[in-house]
Amino acid sequence: MERAQRHGTGRRTQGSAGRCAAPETELELLVHGVGGTTPEEMLGDPRTVRVTGDDTAAVFRAAGRPGGTATEDTGAGNAGRDGPVREAYVWCNLTSGDGTRALWLLLLPFMVVNLAHWMRPAAPGRGRTVRLHGLLVRLTALTLTVLLVAAACEVALDLVAWQCAGVAACAHRHSWLGFLAPAASGHAWWTRPGRRLALAALVPTALTGLLWYLSHRTWRAYESHRPMARDPEPETDGSALARPGFWYGRRLVARLRAAHTAAGLLTVAAAVATPAARFDHRPGGPAALDALAWLLASALLGWAAAAVGVVCRRGRSENRLDRTIDRHLVRRLPLGALGLLLLTLVYAGWSRPGWRSAGPLPGDAAFGALMAAQGLLVVALAVVAHDLYRRNPDRRTAMRGLGGPAVALLACALGGVMSGGLAQRVADWLDGTRALPAGPPVLLTWQASAIPPLLLVMLALAAGLARRTARLARAERARVRHEHPGEPEDPSRTHRIARARAMAALTDRVPLAVAVLCAATLVLGAAALAGSLATGEAPAGAARRTYDVVRAVAVTSQALGSWLIGLGFLLFVTWGRRAYRDASARRTVGILWDVGTFWPRAAHPFAPPCYAERAVPDLTWRMATWTRRTGGRLVLSGHSQGSVLAAAAAWQLTPSVRGRVALLTYGSPLERLYGRWFPAHFGPPALAALHRDVACWRNLYRVTDPIGGPVRLRDGRGPDVDHEPLADPLAYGRTPEHPLPTPILGHSDYRADPAFAAERSRLLARLRPDLPDQRHDGPAG
Repeated sequence: MERAQRHGTGRRTQGSAGRCAAPETELELLVHGVGGTTPEEMLGDPRTVRVTGDDTAAVFRAAGRPGGTATEDTGAGNAGRDGPVREAYVWCNLTSGDGTRALWLLLLPFMVVNLAHWMRPAAPGRGRTVRLHGLLVRLTALTLTVLLVAAACEVALDLVAWQCAGVAACAHRHSWLGFLAPAASGHAWWTRPGRRLALAALVPTALTGLLWYLSHRTWRAYESHRPMARDPEPETDGSALARPGFWYGRRLVARLRAAHTAAGLLTVAAAVATPAARFDHRPGGPAALDALAWLLASALLGWAAAAVGVVCRRGRSENRLDRTIDRHLVRRLPLGALGLLLLTLVYAGWSRPGWRSAGPLPGDAAFGALMAAQGLLVVALAVVAHDLYRRNPDRRTAMRGLGGPAVALLACALGGVMSGGLAQRVADWLDGTRALPAGPPVLLTWQASAIPPLLLVMLALAAGLARRTARLARAERARVRHEHPGEPEDPSRTHRIARARAMAALTDRVPLAVAVLCAATLVLGAAALAGSLATGEAPAGAARRTYDVVRAVAVTSQALGSWLIGLGFLLFVTWGRRAYRDASARRTVGILWDVGTFWPRAAHPFAPPCYAERAVPDLTWRMATWTRRTGGRLVLSGHSQGSVLAAAAAWQLTPSVRGRVALLTYGSPLERLYGRWFPAHFGPPALAALHRDVACWRNLYRVTDPIGGPVRLRDGRGPDVDHEPLADPLAYGRTPEHPLPTPILGHSDYRADPAFAAERSRLLARLRPDLPDQRHDGPAG
């Protein structure tokens, strides 16, 4: 991508193209997949110029040759002078640009819970239930923000300011805490527990401010791109992606950002106010401070209810372009929470003779309540999702419609592991003298004990999948030999082809793996919560031996889990630093965001931004303006994730323009992944509607491709959408056309197959206005 950014400016590029261009009648607009590429590779020409766009995303052509290079068309995308004009849309910098993308690793739980919003089953006519599904996901997302800020409060307020700074041995061991130690001479003002807490509250407050800043900056960069204005289409069984306001969630993200920021600040205020209020509520305490504590608690609860109300009150507005911004709400809600936090800091810093920091802060109750709330929300979400699914069941839907609740559960578990890992590592670092009174909350320790059993479940699952893959590979070897009769047998070649096919089939087993992982996570999480709440003395008699065994296993699992969490946390930080400095590692992180941030931020405003809210309007504007200017024919050609962007852009075109566009997809996850996991938007009715609306559609795939697959749309009166599976490799042995062994391509280099150029030519031929119209009322090929 770095080479793509060194091309000339848009004015220079458009001028050079305009001097050489003949009247355009055919255009192939290429859209790359995950991981990105360069325009030179996409166009097969070392000299490319930018037609339109900027350094983040742009459309390129071959320099000086609107039709591409003058070389022979090899099928790899190098069209000759008689072929279509080829343009390449390069969007990889939207997700894998500068080093700050590495910071998005910290937002991984937010991204995952945002996916849960879009995984609901298709349920036409069930508007209230659909809105309830979205509400439950938004509330789950809100608990994740509270969890992250509460983890920062646990580290800064409890472990550092309350426990370590309250013990002279621990505070003096860390020189930067010396001025907070109880015996520090000359700095007695800061030794008060309330003032230590007020000072430490700056850390979670700064974290909340950072999240607000990142969300606001990306909101201005991504959600500010307006789609083309058009009238809404009549409501059909098609996809919501065709609605005018689908890719413009500016108002909702602003509202959610205000609510989540306020929730984070109120979490900090509650963490500071609770220990001070507990001291003031003691018998014989000062009446004035006791009354102030109750007033402050009422204000915090009232403002928290307002933040929750904002999250509950409004969802997405997709039927029109909603340009309204609730500016008073967006400003006043966080500012009011910040004002309450400042009042709380003043209240906690008030002098209280006799107040000493002893034991831990009440973190166990807070984390336990938060974990229980998340569990209840996930269970309620599962009930709603099941109700939606049973109204319109589809056997291809992943996990029978429970994909959203499963992903929401994984997001909560991931947030818990990250929070527990941070608290455990900081506690181990501070407690070099074993002077901390209590350490992190017991619940976080019990969460650590669930890690080893979960890893055992994952290993057993991996072993089962490996065994099934080996059996499938053995069966595929017989099919490979049958497909090449008369050719000399090459056992190693046959084995590699069969293994590639078997490994590609693992993608279809992902729902089973996610279901097993979620079930284990739910059971182990409930056991951890129950273990942290268990109280009482050890039993006597025969039950004592069982109790001792269970306790020994639990202690061992807790120690091992704590070590594993620490190792995982260090690996997480190390990978983030490497991604910040290394472009190749950053591109790998970018691939993760390519898949996870396609969808708009409908549930969590602090999730990484949705690149499609920039890419889809880019493609829509380019296609609409080109067809209006030239009246020509256009083939929208998308590979992998690019095919998903291509479909989304085609849906956003007006019906008249959509009917003049042909769609060519290859290595496409439209049905295999998106149709199964996001059935409400890419299910069979939605893809069938797209099939009807575009002029024609052809899909290429290989059985060795672990990502792409058929779209499973058929039409008895014309060509099916799916081409028969492409041969991979192109030749089994050496042939006159392939004197050297051909590689197994899998998901890559579809344009190297001769079928690509042939299918592109057929699509262009079917678009010619001088031929009889081949479209009809049913699905058109």
